[in-house]
Amino acid sequence: MENSSDLLGSKGLIKKVEFVRIIIQCLYALGYNKSASLLELESGISFKSAEFQLLESQILNGDWDGCVSTLNLLKDMIDETRESTLFLVFRQCLLEYLNCGQDSLALNVLRKQVATLHVEKCKVHSLANSLLSLKDAELGLIDDTIVHDLRRKLLTDLEKLLPPPITVPERRLEHLVESTLTSWIDSCMYHCSSNPISLYEDHCCSHDLIPTKTTQILTGHKNEVWFVQFSNNGEYLASSSNDCTAIIWKVLEDGKLTLKHSLQGHQNPVSFVAWSPDDTKLLTCGNAEVLKLWDVETGTCKHTFGSHDFVVSSCAWFPNSKNIVCGSSDAEKGICMWDCDGNELKAWRGVRMPKVLDLAVTSDGEYLITIFMEKEIRILHLETNTERVISEEHPITSLSVSGDGKFFIVNLNSQEIHMWDVDGKWDKPLRYHGHKQCKYVIRSCFGGLNSTFIASGSENSQVYIWNRRNSKPIEVLSGHTLTVNCVSWNPRRPQMLSSASDDYTIRIWGPSSLKKIMKLE
Repeated sequence: MENSSDLLGSKGLIKKVEFVRIIIQCLYALGYNKSASLLELESGISFKSAEFQLLESQILNGDWDGCVSTLNLLKDMIDETRESTLFLVFRQCLLEYLNCGQDSLALNVLRKQVATLHVEKCKVHSLANSLLSLKDAELGLIDDTIVHDLRRKLLTDLEKLLPPPITVPERRLEHLVESTLTSWIDSCMYHCSSNPISLYEDHCCSHDLIPTKTTQILTGHKNEVWFVQFSNNGEYLASSSNDCTAIIWKVLEDGKLTLKHSLQGHQNPVSFVAWSPDDTKLLTCGNAEVLKLWDVETGTCKHTFGSHDFVVSSCAWFPNSKNIVCGSSDAEKGICMWDCDGNELKAWRGVRMPKVLDLAVTSDGEYLITIFMEKEIRILHLETNTERVISEEHPITSLSVSGDGKFFIVNLNSQEIHMWDVDGKWDKPLRYHGHKQCKYVIRSCFGGLNSTFIASGSENSQVYIWNRRNSKPIEVLSGHTLTVNCVSWNPRRPQMLSSASDDYTIRIWGPSSLKKIMKLE
């Protein structure tokens, strides 16, 4: 039972000796050696435990038998750790015996002590080969100074291996503080600040830091707006509409958007757009028609893919900004990979090829994620050609991948959004609900710092925002008068969100306090 005077904190949960030892360790690590020594003297608490001090004395004096005995007597140490520490000690012992010409002693240690350790045989063989192959001249040059330095290094290595309380885990105070900060961020439903968190007070972001207020209404389209997507650098927004056009909008420094190019050329409504990773090119998918490639700077069409009967459902870029992939709802067309000049590089098609509803490529170019036959998700590893299939119970209408390529979300007409991990470690998805979706294609997106949030359109004319750790929405944004088809979060301005609606408008959303809008470099 701990004495109350040995405990700290309002709840008496902190052991005083441990607390002081960790502070002393931190002071030494920061280079405040005098302060650390004074704290040891004043508190009567030594940073180094009695066991480690004994080991230190034995190692610095070359008392290898004593050192081995001490390690064998240490309590609460698992066998694997004990074997690893003994191996390091024997390695130093062998080197010094050989350096002094005591070959027989070295051979004895290698045969009778090192060989009996339960460590990987390759480590033992490597040690024997490296030491016994050293030239006599090299060993003879290892003087006392070098030996002392090697013993000091051995102590440092042991310090990292030995368990507490024999040693204090490396950078322990930093780890504890960082864990607290991480916990604050994880519990902050509205975290949207890139500024370092202060230690002076508990952290909690206000809801007015995330985009909840309409800051601008864009009225450049003459019919329903079906799709919006910010460029990767956050400097542009592309939109597409039932009016058969796409528009490139420029994001100004003050956060306002202005029309840059109106892209004319499609004969049917434009249902989908995709930015190249370098943001110099834009793809637009016509509804049941061709795919077009545009130059962002000039607004000119550089290439048209497919013919009038090529039914394109979605498209995506590879990281090199040179190759694209698109999927068709026509099973005979399948999935095609092209370069920017229209040369077919690869194709997945055939009689049994299911129709493609949506697809995406992860930011590292490693995976191709495809939505097939309404309810099936296929994740193809492009290098190994291995595939994983996920079957949903309800029809999927859209797909979106997180910025880091580790997660993706799908909208279902069951009025749920499911988040899956790309690596396939999850048996079931995280689920988000609250929005309305029964009849139409509704698209969602990741957003905020480190893709902390998920946003989605809805058939009830509202925009919904979730924190990824919470299945219920934290904000519901009103303003549109008809179905919100798509949303896009600015990847460089985590407090800017756009939404596209059947009411012919695009809304730009920002924080309730406009002066708090920031841009990530």
